[in-house]
Amino acid sequence: MNKLSAGAKRRIKSRLSGEKPTIRVGKSGVSQELLKEIDKQLEKKEMIKIKILKTALEGDEAKQIASRIAEQTTASLVEVRGHTFMLYKRRRK
Repeated sequence: MNKLSAGAKRRIKSRLSGEKPTIRVGKSGVSQELLKEIDKQLEKKEMIKIKILKTALEGDEAKQIASRIAEQTTASLVEVRGHTFMLYKRRRK
């Protein structure tokens, strides 16, 4: 996973702060389809906001789920706040 500078994190947070999460992790958890969709959106927008619904948590913490998704999509985890987190992935040229 690639580390982001504090400045980059700040920029991403401010760009996404007013946005609604575009992906929700539901009770089916982190499926291949979900990962594909996350990849597709990252490819298009570079940064996305994801909300983890309470039904998806099941003893896992939001941080664990978020870092697992970040790892599987090779994206950078920008921030986890409550049940919502932000991912960033630089576009491939």
